[in-house]
Amino acid sequence: MTARPSRPLVGLMALAILATVIAWDAARTGLPDPFSTPAPFALGSGAAPEGAHCSGG
Repeated sequence: MTARPSRPLVGLMALAILATVIAWDAARTGLPDPFSTPAPFALGSGAAPEGAHCSGG
């Protein structure tokens, strides 16, 4: 029989792998600029719809 890792150890390893992937991706591509990204929801923003079949124009 082999010793199995405990749940906290597996969780810690998963978080470490996730942090490593995020750090590698940020180092490779750079962090996004939060001031140049579009708003996730444009409700009431006054921006006119464009480019879709439902734009009504």
